[in-house]
Amino acid sequence: MSAAPTWVLLRGLMRDSRHWGAFPDVLRATLPDARLCLLDLPGNGLRHREQSPASVPAMAEWVRRELLRQGLTPPYRVFAMSLGAMVTVAWADTHPQEIERAVLVNTSLKPVSPFYQRLQPAAWPLLLRMALGNPAARAAEEAILQLTSNHHEQTRAVLEDWTAWRLSHPVSRANALRQLLAAMRFSAPKRAPQTRLLLLTGAQDHLVDSRCSQALAAAWRCDIVIHPSAGHDLPLDDAAWVAGQVRSWTP
Repeated sequence: MSAAPTWVLLRGLMRDSRHWGAFPDVLRATLPDARLCLLDLPGNGLRHREQSPASVPAMAEWVRRELLRQGLTPPYRVFAMSLGAMVTVAWADTHPQEIERAVLVNTSLKPVSPFYQRLQPAAWPLLLRMALGNPAARAAEEAILQLTSNHHEQTRAVLEDWTAWRLSHPVSRANALRQLLAAMRFSAPKRAPQTRLLLLTGAQDHLVDSRCSQALAAAWRCDIVIHPSAGHDLPLDDAAWVAGQVRSWTP
């Protein structure tokens, strides 16, 4: 009997594994034979006191080492969004044999997409305040929720939790800036990764234009599915839809 596949879940910029919310439980119910590993990148969550790596490839190397430290060996399956998806691309480029397949949510890569699509202008002031300023915790998290979710009638309940997490495990200004600069500097590999890829994107993403995922799918000739109303935090806006897409695509 083959071993249960290990799904590695990686979040995005200045977020940690708690920000998945109910999604891991929904994914476990949808993929009952899978083993899930939720990682916090250095600088975030339980690792908020650690220094964030200065580049996306360095983040990928950290993930590889951490999985082995936990006794988890390849091949892996990866579910990642935004910055986490960039980390997955870097990992798949250098060690394609370690990732059996990967689902990338609302990501973007240069030079595939222009900078104003990769980070939409409406998001620039907020991200600069996060990286350089010191906004009040609740106000900051409410602004992030407004930017990343389109289904506020059902997602607003997370606001108090997000505020508490920001206070208990704050991302330092230096780490926020390191993560932001790492994401801005990362470029797509010259060739598409050998890893089989599924791209998921929210058509109403106000942080990263959904055209970025569409351009990447066209360039790399990989599968893509577009949610008609979800925003950047697609697993928050519609966890059941996302899990269902993963299940339909997974043998």
